Amino acid sequence: MSNEHTKMVIGIDDTDSREGMCTTYLCALLRDELSSFAKAVSDPMLVRLNPTIPYKTRGNASVALLVECREPEKVMEHVTRRVATMSCLDNENTNPGVVFITDEQFGTVRPDLSEFFRRAVRDVITIDEAKEMALKLCLRFQVFKNGRGLIGALSACGAMLDPEWDHTYEYLAYRVKDSWGTPRSVDDDSLFKADRQTYPDTWDTVDLFNDMVVCVPHSADPVLYGIRGKDRSSVEKAASFVRCEPVERACTFRTNQGTDMHLLPAGGISEITGMHSYILEGQVCSMPATIRGGHTIFSLQDAEGQKIDCAAFEPTKNFRELVRQLIPGDRVIVYGSVTERTVNIEKIKIIGLASKYEVLNPLCPCCGKRMKSAGSGQGYRCRKCNTKSMTTQSKEVKRAVLPGFYEVPPCARRHLAKQLLRFGKEDVPVFPSR
Repeated sequence: MSNEHTKMVIGIDDTDSREGMCTTYLCALLRDELSSFAKAVSDPMLVRLNPTIPYKTRGNASVALLVECREPEKVMEHVTRRVATMSCLDNENTNPGVVFITDEQFGTVRPDLSEFFRRAVRDVITIDEAKEMALKLCLRFQVFKNGRGLIGALSACGAMLDPEWDHTYEYLAYRVKDSWGTPRSVDDDSLFKADRQTYPDTWDTVDLFNDMVVCVPHSADPVLYGIRGKDRSSVEKAASFVRCEPVERACTFRTNQGTDMHLLPAGGISEITGMHSYILEGQVCSMPATIRGGHTIFSLQDAEGQKIDCAAFEPTKNFRELVRQLIPGDRVIVYGSVTERTVNIEKIKIIGLASKYEVLNPLCPCCGKRMKSAGSGQGYRCRKCNTKSMTTQSKEVKRAVLPGFYEVPPCARRHLAKQLLRFGKEDVPVFPSR
């Protein structure tokens, strides 16, 4: 056994499926299991990758641990064995990857992996690209089946090695294994209390407008609930108020959730491609229409005259009421992901409102009363004075919406979408979104 301590980053991804398991749970479990022969030297990392990737499992998350140990081979053996035995390998979409990076490699690999991490959040990376990167950097790694999880494992390592990015925290509580797949027991009132006691240092625990609990999942995975916030102390304080079924273990992660890290600035619609997320400015060029399923859609036109559909989908609830108040001529900036040439709106900033008019029957020049229709194509006639007119009048209507920043409610929030409460003072929303 060596007397020298070695620091090691361990990246893991794609161990879960839509039917169960959770990569963050495996990370929390390994952190505890490794504690007898390795010491965790930083918060574990939870990285959300490109949300538009079609072959993702649930939240498209990868994880990383930074440990210090004397027996790196023992650590690698234990981690690899646990990934092999706990991953949902029977599921065709579960393709785990594990990466190990020791401290003598940190300085050499950091620039490449930092860039790889950012690309994985914003772009589409192939399995072959990930394997080429791992081989180029001479990294120790293990893949299972087609090895797609290597993409996320490398990304999480890049995030761990590069602290220069915006971050938040999430406290995750996990269920006792015998409870997996059964209905969760978490007291709603305690979650609303946790929100009252810690907001705005924590967020998206509940949705006050829609009177909903947000932080408790409904899938069969081990997560009982998750509290998101600005720092470790805030999320752990919120968790202290929660009354629930027995918790097997809990873990607080540093994460890129709530950062808008996935968004790319688009100079125009010609730059937009599917499976990417953008910030796009343009002019509303159609009246919003609500289609089957409750989705509200309008068309946006850029400075070059190109158009793209923008959608507030049904899960965004009351946010659709705002979108329905837009009219052609309004100038907006939309934030969201693009699939099938449609922007899935996460936030919208109204930067200019067009004038809105209502058409009125003309006033009688003699008595000042409104004329009545004289019949189809015959204009208008004053019944009292018998005066006639062929023209209508228009009156500007005060708009019910104001310029400003608006976001979808917490119940519809994507993991990576940045909450308005995290924006600077120059972008304070018109009204609280809670």
